[in-house]
Amino acid sequence: MDTVEKLKVLSEDSQYDLACACGSAGKDDHRRRGLDGKWLYPVTLPQGGYSVLLKTLLSNACANDCLYCPLRSVTNVRRCTLHPEEIARVFLESKRRGEVFGLFLSSAVINNPDYTMDKINTVARLLRYKHDFRGYIHLKIIPGASDAAIEDALSLASAVSLNIETPGGKHFEMLSGKKDYEKDIVRPMKLMSRLTGKGMKLSRVKCTTQFIVGASDETDSEIIDSVFDLYERLRFKRVYFSAYQKGLGDPNIPGERHFLSNPGEHFMREHRLYQVDFLVRKYGFSRKDILVDGSGKLRLDKDPKQLWAERHPDFYPVRINSSDRATLLRVPGFGPDTVKKILAMRRERNISRFEEIGIKGKRLENALRYVIFE
Repeated sequence: MDTVEKLKVLSEDSQYDLACACGSAGKDDHRRRGLDGKWLYPVTLPQGGYSVLLKTLLSNACANDCLYCPLRSVTNVRRCTLHPEEIARVFLESKRRGEVFGLFLSSAVINNPDYTMDKINTVARLLRYKHDFRGYIHLKIIPGASDAAIEDALSLASAVSLNIETPGGKHFEMLSGKKDYEKDIVRPMKLMSRLTGKGMKLSRVKCTTQFIVGASDETDSEIIDSVFDLYERLRFKRVYFSAYQKGLGDPNIPGERHFLSNPGEHFMREHRLYQVDFLVRKYGFSRKDILVDGSGKLRLDKDPKQLWAERHPDFYPVRINSSDRATLLRVPGFGPDTVKKILAMRRERNISRFEEIGIKGKRLENALRYVIFE
């Protein structure tokens, strides 16, 4: 294959890895395909607005056996590998045309983790030192990579990610016979956290990860416990969730069997977990605020914030003109932007009706039940 043909194959296969800052809020933050077949992924910029990453795999020729993955070694897919120089050239051409501002580079495992990391890091090194690129580069950390390879990637990247896949070793063992959860996943994640900790020279580098939701037999409660651990103990920047998709993996894994009786549950679970993640990061919810049933499942028919409100009637009504930010954020229908607007308006005058805030429709109907304009 020539470079363009390989890029079409590898950028298509990169869709299964979501651990970069792409979202699902609206059309502006959805991925799109470029004219030459590349997947272009939007990211939210620190100063506001969106820009776009070029996202691709270096290779889809994988030595691993991850049973949820369509690229595992035993599957019959079209295999190819890009040379580091090819990726650097394609990225720089796309940047010169104004199509992208940064690169997200991942890969299947070629030969072994450190061989693959050497290729990934070579791309970043070419961009940084040969072509003097000082912009955004997100690099995938390959499970099982050595400490030296991880530290090298961190020295070159703006952000890195290593997929945690499942919340714990017993679930992980159902999905891979070659990888070891403690050695290949937990150890490198702890190293990433340590090297990017406060006061460290690599503290500018952001660490993210991703769960494969529903491929194994984990509960929502176990995932949520891990999410809190990742944020509070390891200080990771973001946690992503990817619903396992029917037919992509081995027919004997729990996810495939579960699809027979609950075909739509995986994607709703993913949605609810993202809502939980937002409540943790943006609303200040603690672990005890995230409510699950007796079997450790989130309610699929109800937003977790709405559920908390219904279980805590004594907390309401919230006073619009005197409650603090944390209290206002507990009102169903109020998000961080709405609360920020309320606090700004209150510095000038009392608020007497929702129309002043700009809330209407179903959000208005819901919020009315939980607030008073004292």
